[in-house]
Amino acid sequence: MQIKALFVRESGAGYLLTGLALVSLILVTLDTSTRLLESVRGAIGTLVSPLVVVAETPYLLGDTVGEVVASRESLRDTNAQLERRVLELSQISQQFLAMKKENERLRELLGSRARLPTEVLIAELIGVVPNPNTHQVIIDKGSDAGVLVGQAVIDAQGLFGQVVEVSQFTARVLLITDASHALPVQVNRNGVRSVAGGTGRRDELELENVPVTADIRPGDLIETSGLAGRFPVGYPVGYVASVEVADTSAYASISVRPTAHLDRSRHVLVLLDQPVPDSGAIDGSDDGFDTGVDESDAAGAQAQEDGA
Repeated sequence: MQIKALFVRESGAGYLLTGLALVSLILVTLDTSTRLLESVRGAIGTLVSPLVVVAETPYLLGDTVGEVVASRESLRDTNAQLERRVLELSQISQQFLAMKKENERLRELLGSRARLPTEVLIAELIGVVPNPNTHQVIIDKGSDAGVLVGQAVIDAQGLFGQVVEVSQFTARVLLITDASHALPVQVNRNGVRSVAGGTGRRDELELENVPVTADIRPGDLIETSGLAGRFPVGYPVGYVASVEVADTSAYASISVRPTAHLDRSRHVLVLLDQPVPDSGAIDGSDDGFDTGVDESDAAGAQAQEDGA
């Protein structure tokens, strides 16, 4: 009698593992160096949207239960605080309307039409991209709500970021503090122009290539200049935190503290009616952006203004 061997067939698991590793390497290379997989990533984002909703369900249920079991006294205090806040906001809104009318009259005198955005979309943050080297968040509005790549995003305090990727129901937003992000800005006090670049820290921006002779002081409000057509003009970006000048350098080191609550805001506004730049103006990768403003030209123009 012959006994059959139990293990006579060679396992193909090693070949399968090798093949999968090669395919993964090819896909990673294509994703980081080309835009061929952009549509695939958008489709995957659409497919996993229900999973994001399911993951958020426990938090939503927790908030609902917390509101149901809240005491009457707590609700009364909250209501009183909200009433005071409504009065404060009413006063601010009245001042804003007066300033808006005055601004419109001044623009008519200058022969320029008002370019204030009017159509916005309220979106909620539903996730943060888990990458320590980039500052990106995910919002719950996508192409079905009219969101497009390149649109600016703000919160109640100032400029928040811009949309870099859109699926049907969600979108990714790159924060202004990301190390790869930069935008043209100006000083509210005197109109001095510069470029604000992200530093990779959520509480700091840096003005790039600013001559030591530039009239910029701590406490100055930095706002969007509207140059390059990426961001509307006049939105708060941050306040100058410090101005340092080295004896051997021709440029000042200027730190800016963002006005937007980048690490706390839950709801944001997507500006829908602003002109969206051409798709070629935005780098499709997650790691870089072309602001449309050459930094050396901006610094040269600034130096000419200061010299004048």
